[in-house]
Amino acid sequence: MPLIPPWAPNAHPLIIHFPIVLVLVAWAVDAASLFGKPGERLAVASTWLYIGGALSAVVAAYTGWAGARTVFTPGMAHGLMDDHRVWALVTTGLLVGFVVLRLALNAWISRARAGRVLLVGLGLVLAVLIQQTAERGARLVYEQGVGVISSD
Repeated sequence: MPLIPPWAPNAHPLIIHFPIVLVLVAWAVDAASLFGKPGERLAVASTWLYIGGALSAVVAAYTGWAGARTVFTPGMAHGLMDDHRVWALVTTGLLVGFVVLRLALNAWISRARAGRVLLVGLGLVLAVLIQQTAERGARLVYEQGVGVISSD
């Protein structure tokens, strides 16, 4: 049994929804944690969600890069493909950096409200970045037909 179903051009469309959902939910949980006590379980849960989001973003970026060679890309889509790739790499890099920062400052953040507010603000920036990256990827599929027709 193949890991990639016949309807999928490559693994990217199977992976890509994980970082989108995990980062958006992580931000929502983080924002909700501001209304609780420092060190509450919501802050811990959001950290784990961001870790999952970062790991899945790395996998999504890799599968997108590798999968780009397996799909037909119309001439007008090449610029948008490059744009999506840059947004994905920057967003993934910043997300991984955010997780490292969050883990490094965990003790201070759990006690200081200002640190928690700062992380929620940075998380909102990441949520916007991942939304913009996803927007460009969706345009590749729904406006340009990338991934709809195999390159074979």
